[in-house]
Amino acid sequence: MASFARARRAAAVSLAALALAALLVVSGIGAPTAGAQTAIAPVDASRALIEDERNTIDIVDTYGPSVVAITVTAQGRSMAPEDILENIPEPFRDFFGPRLQPGVPRPQRSAGSGFVIEGGLIVTNLHVVQAALRPNAVALADGATIAVRFPGADEALPVRVVGANPDIDVALLELEDPATLPADVLPIPVANSDEVRVGQKVVAIGNPFGLASTVTTGIVSAIERDRPGFAGIDIPFVQTDAAINPGNSGGPLLDSTGRLIGINNAIISPSGGFAGIGFAVPSNLLVENFAALRAGGLSGFAAERSDPDRPLIGIVGGLTVDDYPDMVRDSLGLPPAGVVVTAVSDGSPAMDAGLRGPRFTVGMAGEQLPAGGDIITAIDGAPVATIEDIQRAVLAKAPGDSVELTVWREGELRTVRVVLAAASDVDGG
Repeated sequence: MASFARARRAAAVSLAALALAALLVVSGIGAPTAGAQTAIAPVDASRALIEDERNTIDIVDTYGPSVVAITVTAQGRSMAPEDILENIPEPFRDFFGPRLQPGVPRPQRSAGSGFVIEGGLIVTNLHVVQAALRPNAVALADGATIAVRFPGADEALPVRVVGANPDIDVALLELEDPATLPADVLPIPVANSDEVRVGQKVVAIGNPFGLASTVTTGIVSAIERDRPGFAGIDIPFVQTDAAINPGNSGGPLLDSTGRLIGINNAIISPSGGFAGIGFAVPSNLLVENFAALRAGGLSGFAAERSDPDRPLIGIVGGLTVDDYPDMVRDSLGLPPAGVVVTAVSDGSPAMDAGLRGPRFTVGMAGEQLPAGGDIITAIDGAPVATIEDIQRAVLAKAPGDSVELTVWREGELRTVRVVLAAASDVDGG
């Protein structure tokens, strides 16, 4: 009886083995028969890359050598964070603040990115190199250095700042010895940023946290994202979700043809690290200001505004008619557009001409809005929408010149002629 049970168990095992073998053969993973191919053909690496990957690789191979790491050293300068942050617009203080160390008179070092354009010149952000410059100038401060390192190079090359524009936070550099420009470096072509579309692919190349030649990709998340730049003047930024971190500043944001559509500038992040919201200065602003940058020195509205001999009118403003709710505009009978005079500087040309600030305030949604004063709708016949429009028109003049303001006051338009003075001649100017 025991022998019969053992035989039955052996038969069952044999049947199970046969069934498993049959299953393996049917599924194609059993032992190969004679003549069957046993080797798996290797994957063709060139065909394994999808089109988008090949496009990114081509861009990096072509223009990656043109992106440099910038190192800035400012010798023996006290750079207190609170002093620096005062000059940085509020939205970007979280980005710049964590990088600023308590100020002591010791060498300060910072880093960023840049890229080569026509003529072997190098573009970067002004805030990347500003610590090494003399106040209100592009000359190096005593003991300061700026150097660039090309990918794969052993040696950093000294550069000087040719020109800078604080309005758009851009600086133009050149090698002290142009002959040291590597032979494989191609100037990055510049695209028309007005043609940029939301959703298109972008490639960012830079040196975040000192990690040279880092490449990230993403899309254009938004365009004309008006925000105050480094000098406090609104810039119509290109917004992207391509990873941008400290050290990417000044590097290129490229489209899928490898053309420049923006200069990486800043991020918004509660932690100071990448959070998917990065901003780049549109390439057209570089094109529009390139001649002034190439000519040398500081240029732009912010630079002119800091000149003590600039013409001054003495109007303090910031609010526009558009800032008032429709209900308030209708109740006060405000004009369709214009700049609200929120104050008039003592002893200024505006005060001498009889311009007036607000006489009362209007409460709306918990906010007090100035009212009852003058609203400037035009200067020399040209409509104005912001205080910058007035300031630009004034800066195009000289002390002693006059401007004609169209002023709305108490429901009526009138013309007021103002003779400009030098800022240094006006108390507090």
